[in-house]
Amino acid sequence: MTQQTIEAETLASVAESATQVIGEVQRVYVGPREIPELLLVSLLARGHALLEGVPGVAKTTLCKAFAATLGCQFRRIQFTPDLLPADITGTYVLSPKEGTFELREGPIFANVVLGDEINRAPAKTQSALLEAMQEFQATIEGDTRALPSPFIVLATQNPVEQAGTYPLPEAQIDRFLVRLMIGYPSARDEKGILRRFTDGTPRARQVLAPAQILTMQHLVDRVHVEDSILDFVVRLAEFTREHARLFLGASPRASLALIRAARARALIAGRGYVLPDDVKRLAVSVLAHRLVLTPEAEMEGIATESIVRQALDTVPHRREGR
Repeated sequence: MTQQTIEAETLASVAESATQVIGEVQRVYVGPREIPELLLVSLLARGHALLEGVPGVAKTTLCKAFAATLGCQFRRIQFTPDLLPADITGTYVLSPKEGTFELREGPIFANVVLGDEINRAPAKTQSALLEAMQEFQATIEGDTRALPSPFIVLATQNPVEQAGTYPLPEAQIDRFLVRLMIGYPSARDEKGILRRFTDGTPRARQVLAPAQILTMQHLVDRVHVEDSILDFVVRLAEFTREHARLFLGASPRASLALIRAARARALIAGRGYVLPDDVKRLAVSVLAHRLVLTPEAEMEGIATESIVRQALDTVPHRREGR
C-alpha cells in the first residue's frame, strides 16, 4: 500500500505549533532547545521520557511547563518508599450511601503523568507503571480500563544519590522512548534563571489541545522512511550487539523506538520524510539507556553514550556502492 504524503500546509502548521510549544517551555525552563524538543518528540511518537539529573536543575519545572502547553490533564506522583501500586492506579472503595463499591481512579488516569523521583519506590510499585506505559491501560482488581488519550509518562530520577533508592528494572527502562540528561546550566543561563524568577514566576501558556495532539500523532505514522534509513538503524543496532564492552546491545524494540522518534522529529521540523540526521540526533537519547555494559566496562567507567557515539562515527548511513 502506497503511503499517503502529508500536505505542505499541514506540515507547516505542525512545525509552527511545535515551535510555539518549545518557545513557551523555554519561557519557563532555561536550557538547551533540544530538551523540550525531545519531550515533544516523545509525546508525538507515543512514547515516554526519563529525565535524569541532580536535585535543583529544574526537572520538575520543565515537566510542568511542558504539560501546561498541551491543554491536557496533568497529575504528579511523588514516589516514596512506602508508595503502593494502588496509590498509582486507584482502588475500589465502599460508598456508604449506595452500599456499592466505586472505583476511585488513581493519578495514572491523566494525559500527562509526572513520576517524580521514580527510583525512590520499590520495584513492585514501579511495575504498576509498566502496563500503563506499554499498553496504555490499567488493571485494577481484575478490571482493565483504558487510559486517557493522549498519554505520556514523564519520570525523573537522581542518578547520584543511591541511598534509599531502587534501581529501575531493565524492562521498565526499555519502556522509556528517550532518556534526557539534565545537567547544570551555564553561567549565562543561570544568570537568566535568577533574573527571570526574580521578576516573577513565569508560566507557560497553552498552545495545543488534546485533539490536536492526537491528530499530530496520526500524522507521525504517515512520515515516509526510506529503506536506506531502516538499513542505517539496523546497522547501528548490530554494532551495539557485537560490541565487546556491552553485555546487551540494542534490541529490535530499540530500533523501532529510534524510527518512531525520527519520524516525530521530522514532522515537527516540517518534513514528511526522515533524514539520516534525524536518526543521528536522536540515537544517544533513544539507545544509550537501553544498553547494558559488561562488568569490566562498568569498572572502567565507560559510558553507554560513548558507545552510541562510536557507532555513529563508525557506521555509514549508506552502504558503500549504493
